[in-house]
Amino acid sequence: MSRIGKKPIDIPKGVDIKLEDTTVKVKGPKGEISSKFPESMKVSVNEGKIFVERTDDTKAVRSLHGLTRSLIANMLLGVSTGYQRVLEIVGTGYRAQVQGNKLLLTLGYSHPVEFELPSGIKAAVDQKQTQITLTGIDKQQIGQIAANLKALRSPDAYKGKGVRYAGERLKLKVGKAGKK
Repeated sequence: MSRIGKKPIDIPKGVDIKLEDTTVKVKGPKGEISSKFPESMKVSVNEGKIFVERTDDTKAVRSLHGLTRSLIANMLLGVSTGYQRVLEIVGTGYRAQVQGNKLLLTLGYSHPVEFELPSGIKAAVDQKQTQITLTGIDKQQIGQIAANLKALRSPDAYKGKGVRYAGERLKLKVGKAGKK
């Protein structure tokens, strides 16, 4: 039995949940999100809790049990409190600014990089223009957008210049030794 899959999920106050066939729709103060779950999973709501059960014990179905429960729990947390991801920009002249639903990034290229934010994702830049805070209700989408931004200029191995997650530690290479 899956240890994660058998845990019930508490429904936070102010969050409505609807089950239709293999679709879960969650509505809360931050927004609305829906997702499909596998047909081999049985999702039920009882007394303010959500229970995820599996229909049989094959290996494929067992592997989806904890995953389904985690995805539903992430949806509930997203619509009640939301998710955020912080990125740091390191490098001389490297900066970011927000213009509507676009991020304008100066990352050492010959041109500024324009990054279009999808609907449901908001970005904020601090006063120094070196820290980007992404917020939204979909955990997977926030992580993907953060990874796409990091891929625009990933930190180099010698000076550490580029876009990185806040708190990410890099091991820098020494570089070449000087003449003697």
